[in-house]
Amino acid sequence: MATEAPEQAPPADGIQSLSISEPPPSTLSSPTIQMSLEEKCQMVRSVAEECIEEDELRNLLAHKPEPICSDGFEPSGRMHIGQGVMKMINVNKMTAAGCRVKIWIADLFAKLSKRALGILYKAFGKAPTLSSSNPAIQMSLEEKYQLVRSVAEECIQDDELRNLLAHKPEPICYDGFEPSGRMHIAQGVMKTINVNKMTSAGCRVKIWIADWFAQLNNKMGGDLKKIETVGRYMIEVWKAAGMNLDNGKVEFVWSSKEINARSHEYWPRVLDIARKYTVNRMTRCGQIMGRNEPGDINASQIFYPCMQCADIFFLQADICQMGMDQRKVNVLAREYCDEIKKPIILSHHMLPGLKQGQEKMSKSDVSSSIFMEDEEAEVNLKIKKAYCPPNVVEGNPCMEYVKYLILPWFSEFIVERSEKNGGNKTFKSFEELAADYESGELHPADLKSALSKALNKILEPVRAHFKNDKTAKKLLQSVKNYRVTR
Repeated sequence: MATEAPEQAPPADGIQSLSISEPPPSTLSSPTIQMSLEEKCQMVRSVAEECIEEDELRNLLAHKPEPICSDGFEPSGRMHIGQGVMKMINVNKMTAAGCRVKIWIADLFAKLSKRALGILYKAFGKAPTLSSSNPAIQMSLEEKYQLVRSVAEECIQDDELRNLLAHKPEPICYDGFEPSGRMHIAQGVMKTINVNKMTSAGCRVKIWIADWFAQLNNKMGGDLKKIETVGRYMIEVWKAAGMNLDNGKVEFVWSSKEINARSHEYWPRVLDIARKYTVNRMTRCGQIMGRNEPGDINASQIFYPCMQCADIFFLQADICQMGMDQRKVNVLAREYCDEIKKPIILSHHMLPGLKQGQEKMSKSDVSSSIFMEDEEAEVNLKIKKAYCPPNVVEGNPCMEYVKYLILPWFSEFIVERSEKNGGNKTFKSFEELAADYESGELHPADLKSALSKALNKILEPVRAHFKNDKTAKKLLQSVKNYRVTR
């Protein structure tokens, strides 16, 4: 005797999505494998009285194995055959042709009065679909390529990047960091900008919290508990700075936990990489640890590059998006590849320190770094003392901060000055700014004043978060009390 199915709990409040991917009973388990492109086009086209545009539909079915189809309904009473039978026929046709159908149960819309619903629809511009939460759907291939490419000073290889974006809807981008102390603007602002660009172009970003690597590199004296505290603090900084963590496309992954959970996958790869390369080759990759000094090296400096190279494959990364200082190990990963896919390397620019000749901002030199929670007066003083030679753009840290932080953040750089000194001016491009600075039209004092104001505007939400949020405040205090070690 058949038993009655248990009653299901009602859905939680809010608009929900039901994904239907099972094929109709009358079809084979994988009908699309046996269908030609023409058959799929005819099957999908048959559900509609009108199609806008037919050539786009054919192109979609030709290049995407499982297109996502959006349908929806308001729960509004008993169902008639126009909705019941017809929707079943159409959904079964779509899934038989390989589509994934997401049926939008518009319960909140059903609650609204007709007048309120009309206002809400106008506010949305259209009914909420996947494109409202994923701007990449509205981007052309060229727009996505240009956005992703803009994060990097160097790309290996451009044609591979374009091909990846053309054929994979959500490429996996790998980035990572050692929790090693307070966060400066080169890491805090720049990573926020780059991650938001990657997710806007449709990428999924896995940020590898390299706690074991920090221990290998003797950060925080090798104390793993302190390293974990620093890692949590750094996540709080990016949240407060505006990294888009609400779209589900950014994942923070702790290396110690993930490696322990899947050690059977990780360590054989590390050993294979170690077996295939010489000690000299691994030593040349030592730059990734921030160490260039000659002389005796620790065994960890041999082990570290083997592990970082393995991370790329462990995380199934399509793209390595890291600084130019990580280039050597990323190139090693491409060389290691044989039958497995080669990761694309996007190497971003390294922001200099505030002092002359400092190619990279370093948190170990407090006077040459601007930290994400620095007070407004501290930022002003540090920028005031910064190296900024008149009429010189190359090697000028203040000009670089405008180029890589301020212009990408605000899309403009506003200089406020007296009429006697030329009056206010808004720069929309770095080329325009560089021309004025080289010619002497823009004085270093005016550049510094405008730069300080713009940086403080970016940092203010971070300062407020660490003052007002008890957890964040406690984390910052702990990190400030730790001694930075190398």
